[in-house]
Amino acid sequence: MTMLDIEGVGFGYDSKLVFDNVSFGLGQGKLVGIVGPNGGGKSTLLKLMARQLEPSCGQLRLKGKTLGSYSMKALAKQLAFLPQQPVSPAGITVEQLVQYGRHPHQGWFNQWSEEDAKQVARAIAWMKIEDLLQQPVVSLSGGQRQRAWLAMILAQDTDIILLDEPTSALDIGHQTEVMESISKMTSLGKTVVLVIHDLAAAARYCDELVALGEHGVVAAGAVEQVITKPLIDKLYDTNVDIVPAPFDGAPVIVPRRHFSSQHCSSQNSVKESLSES
Repeated sequence: MTMLDIEGVGFGYDSKLVFDNVSFGLGQGKLVGIVGPNGGGKSTLLKLMARQLEPSCGQLRLKGKTLGSYSMKALAKQLAFLPQQPVSPAGITVEQLVQYGRHPHQGWFNQWSEEDAKQVARAIAWMKIEDLLQQPVVSLSGGQRQRAWLAMILAQDTDIILLDEPTSALDIGHQTEVMESISKMTSLGKTVVLVIHDLAAAARYCDELVALGEHGVVAAGAVEQVITKPLIDKLYDTNVDIVPAPFDGAPVIVPRRHFSSQHCSSQNSVKESLSES
């Protein structure tokens, strides 16, 4: 069963085509990574999926219904979107931020409920932020802040979660922490889609990958179908080696140097000779 279908979607700004004829489906309970070079339209595609932008052509279907047929509130009960650099109101605490995730489920005659409290408590425990609840969001470290935002998204309790570069600007420890948290979301049956630049992390954590380039999808499917040397070399205009990680065999992408070590050594020898003379 597909949760969200992208059917022949194209998009452009003014006369500039970003991509054309993009088609793929998102299965339930999958972690799907969107990868590709800068300027390929990854974040744009995610915004189209979140209905932040409208496609130039094609359509998107959520659970069989066109995305445009949903009201914004109805859509927010089905799909959650976390942009790359979310902005929190001044002075808001972590607890208040997580509670805000329940906003789509409330109305004039349906204020805070037991279900709201249950979902917020679950999200807080899931992201392990119990000791941060009374801290202002702006005072948190990068990794803590991202876990707080993810808790808000989780409290929203949607079937689909869209994340735009959730590990950008994080050190390796916090990257791992955040990716582990994201990966666990799929165990709740949620479909998670994230834009990600770190190919090694994408290969290790994602169930499927969609590679964007050449104005469209150049590859989509299981990790081993997308992370191949010919495709990565062409997609990023580079030359890489792909080796298995010692722990779990996940593919690790290592870019080759443009110059061999022997060439660099000879250059250093010439420089040393010139400096001595």
